[in-house]
Amino acid sequence: MSKQELNFAFIGCGGNARGHGRSVSSVDNVEIVALADPSEGSLNAFKETVGLDDSVPTYADHVEMLSAAKPDAVVISSPHGLHFEHIMDALDAGCHVHTEKPMVCTVDHAKQVMAKVEETGLHLMIGYQRHLSSTYQYCRNVVQSGELGRVNFVAAQQSQNWYRNQQGKWRQDPFLGGGGQLNDSGSHLIDILLWVLEVSPDTVFAMIDNLDIEVDVLTAMSIKFNTGALCNISIVGHAYGGVQETFSIWMEEGSLYLQDGKLYRQEKSGRPELVDESKLPASANKDAAFIELIRGERTENPIDVANGLRVIQLTEAAWQSAELGRPVKVDLS
Repeated sequence: MSKQELNFAFIGCGGNARGHGRSVSSVDNVEIVALADPSEGSLNAFKETVGLDDSVPTYADHVEMLSAAKPDAVVISSPHGLHFEHIMDALDAGCHVHTEKPMVCTVDHAKQVMAKVEETGLHLMIGYQRHLSSTYQYCRNVVQSGELGRVNFVAAQQSQNWYRNQQGKWRQDPFLGGGGQLNDSGSHLIDILLWVLEVSPDTVFAMIDNLDIEVDVLTAMSIKFNTGALCNISIVGHAYGGVQETFSIWMEEGSLYLQDGKLYRQEKSGRPELVDESKLPASANKDAAFIELIRGERTENPIDVANGLRVIQLTEAAWQSAELGRPVKVDLS
């Protein structure tokens, strides 16, 4: 039986979108039928990278594209501060939506998106690809099964050369970026922490340094969860080299350590040992997963709107804590 034919459109055609484009175009019976971006250079580069010919129409305005092309689904890879408008317009046009992270940049917008998804019955998936990573799936399975006991403490750290590399670009613009490094790459770390633990943050205390720009660059954050577990998160946007990330979970009967893509497990009476790849769940591609969701081949959305809401709830609380200079309760209402 042939797969359901799907027409895709793209809102935002920069470098990140081109990776999505290659993934989407490689799936059987999926066609990219339209592109929207105010930059003609980005549109041309997308076509060249993905292998599209000049018959694919391009638009400077996404609303015009949605009306003319009438796609089944839209991939949104625009600046963070534009996500809310692009998501709502795409849902209003009857399109399933795969949006890059963060879903939106305020709790109010997240709640509006959640209501719109419920109203339309359409799928919205967020590009937090760690949900589909074998190592993070393993961590979640161990934590949720309770095989190593309850979680006592978590430490997560991410560093990259964000401060220098993004100077003069949209990611350091307060509106287009919707915040700084905490809301950019740091968003991945907050999301995967909440997903692996499946707990609610109760209190957060954050210290933030913007250095000499308008948005956050360095964040030191401590969290207490409703289970009593504690957590430290370090977001270092002023470092040399590429992205480095560590994730450690200490439980009653053992620990998990994830560093540079390698996962180690330590039982209470032994040393940390590399987890054999044969014991890890299968990884998946997020674009393929989105297509499977639309076609009904996946019964559960791996990264839905609820994930986007809880990320921005914790992020907003961290910004508020840093501004007030004291711990604050995380509003989960």
